[in-house]
Amino acid sequence: MPQTPQAPAAAGPGPLVHVVGARPNFVKAAPVVAALRAAGLPQHVVHTGQHYDERMSQVFFRELGLPEPDVDLGVGSGSHGRQTAALLTALEDELPARSPALVIVYGDVNSTLAAALTAARLGVPVAHVEAGLRSFDRSMPEEINRLLTDRLSDLLFATSPDAVAHLAAEGVPADRIHLVGNPMIDTLTEHLPRFDPAAVRAAYRLPDRYAVVTLHRPANVDSARAAAEAVRALREAAAVVELVIPLHPRGRAALAAAGLDRVPGVTLLEPLGYVEFMGLLRGAAAVVTDSGGVQEETTVLGVECLTLRPNTERPVTLTHGTNRLVTPGTLAPALRKALKGGRAAPEPPPLWDGRAGARIARVIAGWLEDRGHG
Repeated sequence: MPQTPQAPAAAGPGPLVHVVGARPNFVKAAPVVAALRAAGLPQHVVHTGQHYDERMSQVFFRELGLPEPDVDLGVGSGSHGRQTAALLTALEDELPARSPALVIVYGDVNSTLAAALTAARLGVPVAHVEAGLRSFDRSMPEEINRLLTDRLSDLLFATSPDAVAHLAAEGVPADRIHLVGNPMIDTLTEHLPRFDPAAVRAAYRLPDRYAVVTLHRPANVDSARAAAEAVRALREAAAVVELVIPLHPRGRAALAAAGLDRVPGVTLLEPLGYVEFMGLLRGAAAVVTDSGGVQEETTVLGVECLTLRPNTERPVTLTHGTNRLVTPGTLAPALRKALKGGRAAPEPPPLWDGRAGARIARVIAGWLEDRGHG
């Protein structure tokens, strides 16, 4: 017999529930959780377990001062479809049990979309931190997650003016959109004194001059052909400067099969905790990445960033930062040029000032008060 649909759980004077699942979520959530705690608002943290490895998950809670999750759903890895299905199943049980007044989601990972879908089905309002980012490339799973999450959200917190413009163009009512700045930069600003390049160089016996590489996007690592092309580009880049690559679990096998571990001038590392990774990043002569967060962090740190993608959902890092888009064929020449340029000192994007978490908390507190939950 078909299962009887669960009755919607209307929002009430319950807690705020943060749903996080992957390392970028933790960095964005930390200042929001702290600001809401300072405001005296009850909140729970639900960890979906999308990233479950110690170096990809638990270490971030310790380093960023996040409270231990109230629950870890332990969903783990899998294809996009299987992982999202498992997340929906787990959250459908978890969210009603907590009777949230608001579900807060972060970024564009599968946990983000699954939590927004589940909350919307249950009649619980959704707040999306980092709303409105668009690459306009629907071959990216993250783009689909962003589009759908924003359509389901009641409060949309944008990190940049272009994100506000995208939401307005898509018909989102203006009173739902809030330009608050970037909570990822709050975390960077707070912990900046702890980012020690010398300690990281000593720990891993790195040269004084190196470039950091992070690759995990499907277009670069999900097929043998893409991984081989990426490794060819990195081989050329490693002839320019020593490359240090903390290997993300996603794509590790494909990159290894393409021979990354046999490229001269490459140091491969296991995933690093936040503080250690940011120390590595801070000391880099340049960075090669396909990560959105790294594009933002290098913008503020003033490190030359070459993004191995045809597009970016963070164009503010191109106009206000150190970021440039490259292809596998143009990577090595672009790296040579970046290394000649020295350190940049860009003007930071608007409101990337370390106070985004406080702005988000003020909006949420006002929203709750308007609904009689304050």
